[in-house]
Amino acid sequence: MLDVLSGGFKKATEKLRGYTSFTDDNLGEALELVRSSLLDADVEYGVARDFLARVKEKARGEKVRLRGGKGAKRMQVSTSDHFVRICHDELVNLMGPADSSFNFPRQRAAVIMMVGLQGTGKTTTTGKLARFLRSERKRKPLLVAADIYRPAAREQLQVLGQRISVPVFSRPELDAVAVCQAAQAEAETLGCDTLLIDTAGRLTIDTELMAELQSIKQAVTPSDIVLVCDAMMGQDAVTTARSFHDSLGLSGAIMTKIDGDARGGAALSIKEVTGVAIKFLGMGEDLERLEKFRPQGLAGRILGLGDVVGLMEDFERVVDDDHEEEALRMMQGKFNLKDFCEQIDMLRKMGSMQDLMDKMPIQKMIPQGAKVDEHALTRAQVMITSMTEKERLLPDIINPSRVKRIAAGSGRSLQDVNSMLQQFRQMRQMVGNVGKNMGLAGKIPGVSQLAKMKQMKDMASDPKQMQAFMQQTAANAANPTTAPRPPKTPKVVDRTKLKKLRRAAKNARRKNRKK
Repeated sequence: MLDVLSGGFKKATEKLRGYTSFTDDNLGEALELVRSSLLDADVEYGVARDFLARVKEKARGEKVRLRGGKGAKRMQVSTSDHFVRICHDELVNLMGPADSSFNFPRQRAAVIMMVGLQGTGKTTTTGKLARFLRSERKRKPLLVAADIYRPAAREQLQVLGQRISVPVFSRPELDAVAVCQAAQAEAETLGCDTLLIDTAGRLTIDTELMAELQSIKQAVTPSDIVLVCDAMMGQDAVTTARSFHDSLGLSGAIMTKIDGDARGGAALSIKEVTGVAIKFLGMGEDLERLEKFRPQGLAGRILGLGDVVGLMEDFERVVDDDHEEEALRMMQGKFNLKDFCEQIDMLRKMGSMQDLMDKMPIQKMIPQGAKVDEHALTRAQVMITSMTEKERLLPDIINPSRVKRIAAGSGRSLQDVNSMLQQFRQMRQMVGNVGKNMGLAGKIPGVSQLAKMKQMKDMASDPKQMQAFMQQTAANAANPTTAPRPPKTPKVVDRTKLKKLRRAAKNARRKNRKK
């Protein structure tokens, strides 16, 4: 995701490493690398030009302080760190402020028109938004099938409505405007307070499309008009957003497929071009994958700082009170392979592994272009389900003969099973060591988890803390003597072979005594 943008900023940061101040030469070289990545990522030319001008102006007037803080909090920073901070602030200003709110009238049902070109994921996004409004905002939505042209559009919306338990209004014999008007009366009958109108799209913007949308707007007086825009459209996304805004007056936008595009420059351009906020990011086909747009989070991911707050929000979205006891056992290093399997299910609910990795503040340690194996968790889960209940609860009893049986049952090699067990033991020991550092408070259910979440959130919201964390992480990676050593993995002991060796040694000692 956004690899082109991230790569350009990373090269620019490396170019400034070693300098003690900004000069026209080193700043010019760094900004040229950023400019190339912005344009390659399909950021609109005028937006890229203005962004670079603001970064250059701030950097020129920046007094580079190489040391900051006092006592234990004293830390050393570099020119490249100052450059990252300036770029981060300007990216946030470019894409923000965040606004995921909607206008909900008190006297009548709210009407949200979903508009966009064909193939942008508009119908799926309408379903995602209905689920969000019902679960997060406690609204009672009604989905309205106003796309009367695309084959199976109404059927698709009805399937989505069934999946999220939201009613769908469809009248195939009526035109789009009449369908929307009839839906308002139906909403009053059903007691629904929010209508989400899935309007028709076209392959390109044309007068017929805009005329129909303007007629719907005049007939139902929407409280919000939201553009659904595909991040993979590149420069066309900006043109599309400008056309829809000029004709209809948008109140917000939702970016889709941003996790499937290495460029994604449209996310940086739409807010600047239209002046309306990006409300949400659509990730994948799962109806739960609609994220509130956070400029700070996306800026952090572009600059390789991760998005810890977004990661914690994903975790809080899928975790519940039933996991409290399990989480406490994890922090004490007492969890087993059955718990491990449930953790895998939780990770899957949080999103793709690549997306989770992008949100972690370890991007500077990951090689350029490195990808996460999305199927690794599936393979681990298959191996665990091939074990007996006793083996899942007591993983330390797994010996070579059991490994052989598990490998045969799961269709994996002996090396795969041993590797999975090794990773599990390392994870158990590492998490257990973290839990021990909580002291007496760590014994209170939920306290240790909340403390760690708060610490990470505070770090993400404080650029100095995040900067210090990144520097320490980089220093540990560069200097193996200071980096924490990975825990030693206990070897799997073949007790039968060990018993034979002891017996042979005992017999040898007897023979020696007779001699």
